Amino acid sequence: MTVSRAHGLLASLALAGIAACSSGAAGDVAGASAGAHRGQGGTLSAVRARGAVKCGITQGAGFATADDSGRWRGFDVDFCRALAVAIFGDTSKVQLVPFTQQQRFSGLQSGEVDLLVNGSSVTSSRALERNFHFGPVYFYDGQGFLTPKSSKVARAAQLDGATVCVQQGTTTELNLADFARKNGISFKPVVMEDLRGAVGALASGRCDAISQDGAGLATTRTMLRNPNEYVILPDRISKEPIAPVLRFGDDQWLEVVNWVFRAPVEAEEFGISRATVARAAQSSDPSVRRFLGLEPGVTDGFGLNARWTYNVIAAIGNYGEIFDRNLGPKTPLGMERGLNKLWSDGGLMYSPPFR
Repeated sequence: MTVSRAHGLLASLALAGIAACSSGAAGDVAGASAGAHRGQGGTLSAVRARGAVKCGITQGAGFATADDSGRWRGFDVDFCRALAVAIFGDTSKVQLVPFTQQQRFSGLQSGEVDLLVNGSSVTSSRALERNFHFGPVYFYDGQGFLTPKSSKVARAAQLDGATVCVQQGTTTELNLADFARKNGISFKPVVMEDLRGAVGALASGRCDAISQDGAGLATTRTMLRNPNEYVILPDRISKEPIAPVLRFGDDQWLEVVNWVFRAPVEAEEFGISRATVARAAQSSDPSVRRFLGLEPGVTDGFGLNARWTYNVIAAIGNYGEIFDRNLGPKTPLGMERGLNKLWSDGGLMYSPPFR
């Protein structure tokens, strides 16, 4: 992701206390995790020995927020819980660790978490220079702009000479520079340490716009005192395919993550939801039966319960359900699916077959 959905370092540190209360001491397992991941199968073994998946998240409305009781909810959180269901059959077997954008990759490299599910974009430098693996794209996004309606700006190219707030530790500045160079315009980027600072700068007029990923813009808009006085411009100046991030060196763990993240998409393609999964298990359709683990040898690799796909959909739902309850038109974010529609509906979401 180009700009964090986070509320900043102070919020993350405060929320880390919440996570610590429900997750146990991170230091107790960090060393074991860091060493275990080097061997094939090490991460899954460490997860099972620990009794929980450690999932790195970044706070943001609709993606990862803690309610008054300290329970995390959101789009990213649901995918973390899907892993817990696949491995343990229990949505509670997950430890959610909040990171800022500056902390996230070092936290993964050091073994503090087993993976990141926090809006990180797939890029060549992260894969080839920083030695990370990426799982399947579970959200398609792109960098855009949030501006006051009073500015009368309708397209990004009209921001020539504008002061644009961006967040530290992201690729937003590079994308801005590329867009400006391509279109013969200029921006004055103001790098902010956290998103709250950027929101304050926009509200006070220090910045003419905030630039970040489209999903982040929807979240940021809800942080403003009068959200209806601001507009997200239609332009997207970059491709930001969002995927889980894992360390190199563990093919087994990569494949577990791959197929767990694909399962909700495949379920939606089959028309299987939380409400209908029990009925679907009575189907005579061989593709459905294979997907739900009713045919041997298809979903029971790595020692997973043969019916883990059934359990994931029964507990978490299909991709459309996950999107709608966290991000969709009936939520405060009010997002449309767009590119995140199924391929059969004109979007890009597509799962390889479970066979």
